[in-house]
Amino acid sequence: MHVQEWLDTVPAAAVYAVVALVIGLESLGIPLPGEIILVSAALMSSQHSGVNPVVLGACATAGAVIGDSIGYAIGRKGGRPLLAWLGGKFPRHFGEGHVATAERSFEKWGMWAVFFGRFIALLRIFAGPLAGVLHMPYWKFLIANVLGGICWAGGTTAAVYYVGVVAEGWLKKFSYVGLGAAVVLGLATMLIIKRKAKRAQQQADREAEPVSAGE
Repeated sequence: MHVQEWLDTVPAAAVYAVVALVIGLESLGIPLPGEIILVSAALMSSQHSGVNPVVLGACATAGAVIGDSIGYAIGRKGGRPLLAWLGGKFPRHFGEGHVATAERSFEKWGMWAVFFGRFIALLRIFAGPLAGVLHMPYWKFLIANVLGGICWAGGTTAAVYYVGVVAEGWLKKFSYVGLGAAVVLGLATMLIIKRKAKRAQQQADREAEPVSAGE
């Protein structure tokens, strides 16, 4: 079966639901690949006649804003003990070094950390819960949350959709051999990004150590 034909069999409602759910859960504070899901869905929308990129972007934005808001409420109620609990459950994402790095970002940038945090994997997970823990005024959080969600979700969807449309002629001839090659290339790219992220993470941990020693 041609890949294009297979894509057309995927229900549009399922694509919207998965994107909104995964991004919502990630924004709530659960480490999930929200950005990868959004990029994949946006590329699909450029080749799938039933997936509307505007609706996709709206669903992604709604998931981001609602998830962040729920995370804010949980963080405000749970406080520091919540961060300690999350550190025990997800040490790679909520370790002391990561929490310290995120806190410094919030202390320095305030609501801008929520806005720009939408574009950074680590802060995207932390933004909602940590803003609640630090008792950031909700109206400030909401403004940054909504604007960040619109810019990130809408911008990513539009950019990837445009790239998909431009490459439509090539993608229509995409065979399963080509799909396999794309998967290999995608995995290699993900590994490279993961390695860079790990190095940045280690650097952040080293920067956090003097703070802990001083305390």
